[in-house]
Amino acid sequence: MQLITNFLRSAARHPDRIAFVQPDGTEISYAAAARTVDSIAHALTAAGFSADAKTAILSPNDSTGFLAMLATIRAGFAWVSLNPRNTIDDNIALAETAEASVLFFHSDFEDEAKRIRAEAQQLKLFVCLDRPSELGPSLTEFQTLNGGVPANLPEDNTRPCTIFATGGTTGRSKGAVWTNQTWETLTANFWTSAPRSEHPVHLCVAPMTHGAGALALMLIPQAPTNVLMTKAEPRAILQAIERYRVTHMFLPPTVLYALLSSPHLKEFDTSSLLCFLISAAPVSPDRLREAVEVFGPVMCQAFGQAEAPFFLTYLSPEDHQLAITSKEHAQLLRSCGRPTMFSEVEVMDDDGNILPCGETGEIVARGNLVMAGYYKDPAMTESVSQFGWHHTGDIGYRDKAGYFYIVDRKKDMIISGGFNVFSTEVESALLSHPSIENCAVIGVPDEKWGEAVKAVVELKTGAEATPEELIAHCKKLLGSVKAPKTVDIWDALPRSPVGKILKRAIRNEFWSDRDRAV
Repeated sequence: MQLITNFLRSAARHPDRIAFVQPDGTEISYAAAARTVDSIAHALTAAGFSADAKTAILSPNDSTGFLAMLATIRAGFAWVSLNPRNTIDDNIALAETAEASVLFFHSDFEDEAKRIRAEAQQLKLFVCLDRPSELGPSLTEFQTLNGGVPANLPEDNTRPCTIFATGGTTGRSKGAVWTNQTWETLTANFWTSAPRSEHPVHLCVAPMTHGAGALALMLIPQAPTNVLMTKAEPRAILQAIERYRVTHMFLPPTVLYALLSSPHLKEFDTSSLLCFLISAAPVSPDRLREAVEVFGPVMCQAFGQAEAPFFLTYLSPEDHQLAITSKEHAQLLRSCGRPTMFSEVEVMDDDGNILPCGETGEIVARGNLVMAGYYKDPAMTESVSQFGWHHTGDIGYRDKAGYFYIVDRKKDMIISGGFNVFSTEVESALLSHPSIENCAVIGVPDEKWGEAVKAVVELKTGAEATPEELIAHCKKLLGSVKAPKTVDIWDALPRSPVGKILKRAIRNEFWSDRDRAV
């Protein structure tokens, strides 16, 4: 099924339902949204681009950007997901790599759009989403160009419709190609796993170019109302949940931690939540337990990546509740769940052998959820596709009940004195300390150990802790081998545009001119 079909069906079935609530409170119905999508798609076709054209969008969480994305797909083009929180150099690189011909941009990013025009020569058309611009027509003006008719697309599930930026936490982002089949499988995995509602209300606060936008598209068969926010401010998030009776929300762990630390946490009614989805990074079991206590049995987790999005595995609200109520199952709070219905997930050694339960290796996947490849990069595609499986780069194991556990990124494992130390295990111990807001654990050069375990921590507002205290805390929980040898306290940890802690940026502080400073 074409990705756009779900939107068109929802607009036909629920024309009067609110599709978007803008950050300023303006409401847009599904009927109005469908008219806008059709007129933009007509204009794109009339502009004379080839059938395999690519359209990049640079916008905050705003309905115009989302509608331009839907119109891109309606016209038969592929959407290139530029992230406004990326560096301008990264966005230029992705636009060039993906060979984008059109850039829709919000006036908030006009200066960035000017640089993109100067450096990305293949871009031919610039459209400002919210007002006229010297770079090109406004979206309103562009919509009057109605000479073309959107393609009557054949039912081709292998046709690319998205070029999605990879995370970039270990280097420059690549373009992962998602087809209609990718989206179909992703949506099917979601609806066969997650809590559902006849009228979902989705709070889109994380960037719509990544997890929040993907969740909006997964929800589209049920005609969700998407409440758009431009900043992940804890009080505003809690207030929006109460005001709009939000049912579904995706956040990375960093924002969850900020919510749990907010002094306003108990001021608002969050009982409407059905699905509070956490993904993008491992979650502290202690914080997860706290989240279930605060928000109720609505927490769920999904494991995936740009190359195999979101729902490779899923840990349900029932799994979380079982972990909290049964000591026998307490370890489930460390799990990323079991494979979803339309995904195959295994653990593999370096020789391509599937490993039995309990043995640690690289988590691999196959099936229609896996990307078609990196855009025009067959060598890199081949490098993550050995032995007929997609290699996620995550190290983990599976238990006898089929639950998967991620212990580290393959490149993040620390080898200290001949022992393998998984950074996530040390981070989990640190996050159990009441003063820690967030942390990152890396290996640093050491003459005696080869690599020594170092923690870089961010304290909660108003909290205090000494490095010695934190080291002693870890030694008590993990023993001396895994405990950090040193701890640095930073005001703020570097983060990617989607909220992941950038360990490569932290490593660069300690591994300058060395092999692992990448």
